[in-house]
Amino acid sequence: MRFTLRQLQIFLATAHVENISKAADSLAMSQSAASSALKELEQMYDVQLFDRVGKRLQLNEQGRLLRPKAQALIAQAEELEHMLAKHVQTGSIQVGATLTIGNYLAVGIMARMMRENPDTEVRLEVANTAAIVKKVLNFELDLGLIEGEFQHPDLEVMPWLDDELAVFCSPEHPLASKEQLSDKDLKNVQWILRETGSGTRQAFDRAMHGILSDLHVMLELQHTEAIKRAVETNLGIGCLSKVALTDAFKRGSLIQLNVPHRVFDRKFYIILHKQKYRTAGINRWIELCNATKPLL
Repeated sequence: MRFTLRQLQIFLATAHVENISKAADSLAMSQSAASSALKELEQMYDVQLFDRVGKRLQLNEQGRLLRPKAQALIAQAEELEHMLAKHVQTGSIQVGATLTIGNYLAVGIMARMMRENPDTEVRLEVANTAAIVKKVLNFELDLGLIEGEFQHPDLEVMPWLDDELAVFCSPEHPLASKEQLSDKDLKNVQWILRETGSGTRQAFDRAMHGILSDLHVMLELQHTEAIKRAVETNLGIGCLSKVALTDAFKRGSLIQLNVPHRVFDRKFYIILHKQKYRTAGINRWIELCNATKPLL
């Protein structure tokens, strides 16, 4: 084997930032050393991995083919290093989760994993579905937990838990005492919703098929708690996962509205890049996810 793991690390860092200087900084090495190592890798196999566009190094087809294999090899090497250095098998893991999952489910899974293996390093990043998918595809996250349905040829998408959205309002809202809502009611109120790109918004839009263009969306917010507070102050009505609303419904600070003719069921999913090497940590995280009790 003529190439080195360090050369692959430099290749991957350069592919990520598309700049050799930034790649060198991220690896705590000089630009000249990083540039020489990358050039040596290409010359060794008579292959060009990047297209040079000004100061940018953009992956070409050869580079795109190499990237997932190099990523898998580095992941295996890092796992071996953790086993040798710390005598643990799970190593580190980088997980992305959408807001509802991150705030109400993923933290519990993370706590259990770290209790089992105190030396395990778990980094949790919370963002909307579109952002999590992008980072999993770009190998910036080991896996993602998302609320929205998403199909991509490079993704392995595993159904995880059943979930359901709920339409809700404040106790003082005119609709709070109504037995059930009609489409006319839905079109005559102001809505406070999650932003486009979130799994919750995707499920809401699907549920409102046929009347979506007639709805009055007053606010789009990125955080579930902000939406709940805005609805509590009677600015409008909202629609979020029931798991995010359970406590508020129990307290009576928010009221669930009945919309029986609209379907709000959905699923949560686990996503991985198809060419991502599954470390012991990734496999254990998936096991813990699958041991999580259904929400409904």
